[in-house]
Amino acid sequence: MTIIWRLIKKSICLCTFLLLLVSCKSKSVIADGTVNKNLSAKAIIKTHYQNQLNFKTLSGKVKIDYSDGYASQGVSVSLRMEKDKAIWMSAPLGMVKAYITPERVTFYNKLQNEYFDGDFSYLSDMLGVELNFDKVQNLLLGQALFDLRKEKYISSVSNKKYQLKLKKALDLFKVMYQIEPQNFKMATQQLSQPSKNRLLQIDYKNYQKINKWIIPNQVLIKAEQATNKSTIDLEYRNVEFNKSLNFPYKIPKGFKEIVLRKNEI
Repeated sequence: MTIIWRLIKKSICLCTFLLLLVSCKSKSVIADGTVNKNLSAKAIIKTHYQNQLNFKTLSGKVKIDYSDGYASQGVSVSLRMEKDKAIWMSAPLGMVKAYITPERVTFYNKLQNEYFDGDFSYLSDMLGVELNFDKVQNLLLGQALFDLRKEKYISSVSNKKYQLKLKKALDLFKVMYQIEPQNFKMATQQLSQPSKNRLLQIDYKNYQKINKWIIPNQVLIKAEQATNKSTIDLEYRNVEFNKSLNFPYKIPKGFKEIVLRKNEI
């Protein structure tokens, strides 16, 4: 069960690493999956947001496979979400649980009798960059991590997908998005900082349709920093929408608080 704890911590660390790189309801559009080479970047971005998921709750299982180049492990966790309000994960038998809201990030491990309980401002202050609930939620749902409507992009076609790059390149960072033409969901999100040998790439291998909702089926997260490389493979299973859910979470008494340091992120 120790690996479950490591996986939860590594998942949170990768999401945090993502933010080290950059500090900087609607009618769905039906597409046939064919790239329209004449579609402007503005139109691509508009359709991406028109097709974002509109739901109250989501529940299911997520199979997590982790590798750091030295060891590979896998575990299945239960996932529950209340859109824009809560993300809850539980390993088998509740040995490890995580609960994330717009104000709070907390998780605990019964095997090691320890817990972390903080807010996004704590992590943001520690890292010197903005971290929030929306970015974690967007990663899980196949949406752009950062608001594409706030910058100007140049569009092109690559590997039968729409590709977006910033019209005005950033001095220290490189950003690239690829959007698949079937549902205008993310196919790839890539953020890099060449001067520090940092790279994070999120590939959405495919999507699944559940009733009227389109969600990721498999997500591959690759993170590189200098000589360290890690991958997390997420596979969604048995997903259901708009069920009545609860989010049982209470830090057991007597557990030791975890203080995350920079070298652990």
